[in-house]
Amino acid sequence: MVKIALGHHQEAAEPDCVRAVAAEVILTFLFVFAGVAAAMAAGKMAGGTDTIMGLTAVALAHGLVVAAMIAAGLHISGGHLNPAVTLGLAVGGHITLFRSLLYVLAQLLGSALACLLLKYLTGGLDTPVHALAAGIGAFQGVLMEIVLTFSLLFSVYGTIVDPKKGCTAGLGPVLIGLVIAGNVLAGGPFSGASMNPARSFGPALASWNWTDHWVYWVGPIIGGGLGGLVYEHIFLVRTHQPLPRDDESF
Repeated sequence: MVKIALGHHQEAAEPDCVRAVAAEVILTFLFVFAGVAAAMAAGKMAGGTDTIMGLTAVALAHGLVVAAMIAAGLHISGGHLNPAVTLGLAVGGHITLFRSLLYVLAQLLGSALACLLLKYLTGGLDTPVHALAAGIGAFQGVLMEIVLTFSLLFSVYGTIVDPKKGCTAGLGPVLIGLVIAGNVLAGGPFSGASMNPARSFGPALASWNWTDHWVYWVGPIIGGGLGGLVYEHIFLVRTHQPLPRDDESF
């Protein structure tokens, strides 16, 4: 059963909500600024992102910055940086729908500001948008984004949300950064490996290129929602029943 909490508009006036929303703007801005800048820098180098070196550099940049930003914002907003993550946590009842809406708007604003600033700082260069590779159809792209985002949310739940995360406690942001980097390496040459509608929104806005942009909303939203639902309702155990002692098992 989905554990959705609607919330109330009065949340918007609560100090912790205001701080959290402001944090999502800043965290997403910094993440997108570094991620898109890395892609732009790789594009200026020989071969660009079409080479394994360029792709690895972009994947590493995204993974490192995601890990740092999640760690920086975990105690303020949860360090979502991503509408798909926000939705994945909302379906598990970890954030209200009203606050989720505020988070998504903040993430889109942060991404847009980062890309508009990059366009200015680079002398008007277009910010590279996520795009489907030659031979990859829209349906294939959506499926790729679903799988990649599912793995991201599964990791978020397993390394941060789950109270029984065990030895991964404290390592969640780093491990999520590794998943992001790995997914970019795996899916980048095919769908672009967005996993994040906000990450795709800013470059599309700054370059005004909306080709197949819907793919990077539909895929991550479905994947994020499924990832949250599956972990929350199948793997998340909130109570612990002790195993019977040997003398009680007969």
